[in-house]
Amino acid sequence: MTFVRNSWYVAGWSHAVPRTLTPIRIMDEDIVLYRTEAGDPVALEDQCPHKRLPLSMGRLKGDTVECGYHGMTFGANGRCVRIPGQNNLPASATVHHYPTHEAGGIVWIWMGDPALANISQVFDLPQLHHPGWAPHFGDGLYIEANYVHLADNLCDPAHVAYVHPTTLGNPESAGVPVEVERNGRTVVTSRWIRDAPPIGFFKAFGNFKGNVDRWHYYYFHAPSTAVIDFGSTDAALKAGEDERHLGVRLFAVHFLTPVSETEAIDHWMHVRNIGIDDETMGDRMNEQFRIAFDEDKVILEAIQRREAKPRSRQPVRLTIDKGPNFLKKIITEMADRERPDKAATE
Repeated sequence: MTFVRNSWYVAGWSHAVPRTLTPIRIMDEDIVLYRTEAGDPVALEDQCPHKRLPLSMGRLKGDTVECGYHGMTFGANGRCVRIPGQNNLPASATVHHYPTHEAGGIVWIWMGDPALANISQVFDLPQLHHPGWAPHFGDGLYIEANYVHLADNLCDPAHVAYVHPTTLGNPESAGVPVEVERNGRTVVTSRWIRDAPPIGFFKAFGNFKGNVDRWHYYYFHAPSTAVIDFGSTDAALKAGEDERHLGVRLFAVHFLTPVSETEAIDHWMHVRNIGIDDETMGDRMNEQFRIAFDEDKVILEAIQRREAKPRSRQPVRLTIDKGPNFLKKIITEMADRERPDKAATE
């Protein structure tokens, strides 16, 4: 699957980006991440153009990076500002500079054409800033699988009953149909499970005494951001689609960062409408999420290993594949539009 480069991706949570030279890899490109003295994040190609030593093995001097081999020094814009022993600075003595943006505790990076980097396109969730909601950062989960496999998983409520039976799913949801729609570059898959026992997660945090109505709304914003709106209300309320605020409601947010064709990082967090001032509740919820997402990791890595083997037959297609198929089509369309031959034709 081809990467979509003209998009913002999460380089890391703000608290995980220090004022030190930090190597990361995105889309098979080695990048060195650091902060200026003013605190602004900088992302440069992690390779000196002289002998290709990673700049992350060098030294941070002020806002510049000094190569650890011969002292060539590069500014935050990627241009060489010093070569020991010579005065002329060749025009080719540069490293690629990646546009970055920091907002809401997240450092974003633009992997495509710098001229197209528009911060108005950085994903934002209104609940992250609303006083009635509590955001809580999670982890950067490394998964040895193509990021599209992760995207597939995050368009698929049907797997929850089988992969997460003790945390986010239960048998009562297994046969409930999934609704699917496409809105531009967003795929929405959803379903309600009516008058059923609460799942383990809501047994722990919902204090429900009897059966509940439970919902899943999976919003995948191509190419790499998923927001899962899920929650429960007492079944006696018979809550409608627009009454989800009456229940215990959470948004699980996943930012997928492709590392390579067979690796990705799932930067995940949650936003909740209960325990707004209770930081320990956020920690306890994250413990449940870690169990569930580790279960996904096992499944997705096993699929990736099989994908590397020759296929003896075509896979069986199911009704529940409609959402993931929409998503893959959107990502393919976005990637195709970035091809030089496609751009020249258009």
